[in-house]
Amino acid sequence: MMDRNADAPWSQFDPEAYVDLNYRTPLEVDLLIVRLMRDYFSRCYAQGVPSSVRGVDVGAGANLYPALSMLPWCEKILLLEYATPNVEYLEKQASGGGYDTAWDAFWDVLSEAPAYRDVEPRSRFGEIVRVERANLLDLDGQRRWDIGTMFFVADSMSECPDEFRRGVECFMDALNEGAPFAAAFMKESLGYQVGAHRYPAYRVNADRIRESLETFAAELEIHDMDHMVRPGHEGMILALGRRNSAIAAP
Repeated sequence: MMDRNADAPWSQFDPEAYVDLNYRTPLEVDLLIVRLMRDYFSRCYAQGVPSSVRGVDVGAGANLYPALSMLPWCEKILLLEYATPNVEYLEKQASGGGYDTAWDAFWDVLSEAPAYRDVEPRSRFGEIVRVERANLLDLDGQRRWDIGTMFFVADSMSECPDEFRRGVECFMDALNEGAPFAAAFMKESLGYQVGAHRYPAYRVNADRIRESLETFAAELEIHDMDHMVRPGHEGMILALGRRNSAIAAP
């Protein structure tokens, strides 16, 4: 029997353990992803940044680098997250005290690009980032954003193909026409351990990612990276693109 999203122990998710395991010491594959995302967003806004750009990181979890990558472009950024411990972690990171020093290494990579150099990340993060508890699968296209990220979410919340497809669709339907996006996936993941708890995953590869996204994307880059960071997967996949014009009316 496949584990569905509702079956996972999200209320027991340990964000500090997750950060210690994945981000406290930056992994080369994450730094590569940050570079690719930084350069892609910089190209998307090379002709100027529209006014009132609103960004969203869907299923933000205990990972700040997708939101950091949107800082130069956005007037507001919303972090949507379902697991209550992660919501509390994110709220603390966005508070007046500033985010954890674990994220400085990722900003160092971002700030190698011109658009990021004039941003003071901690104060900017605290000014424009807000956190909301929400389930990806409940997004219905009623709200849309101008730039978006989704990192290790649609493939890392369920073993069910229908929930994976629904997760991708909900993310893409949350984006306005032309919105740049970045989405990352664990390649061929068999699930993952955080602290004392096991969490489900749906096995994906580059072809499956492309198939799931190409209906929604006006342009699409798939970066298939064979970097293993733990047992039980075969690498990471980063998808970069823009939302196309085939958006149903809300």
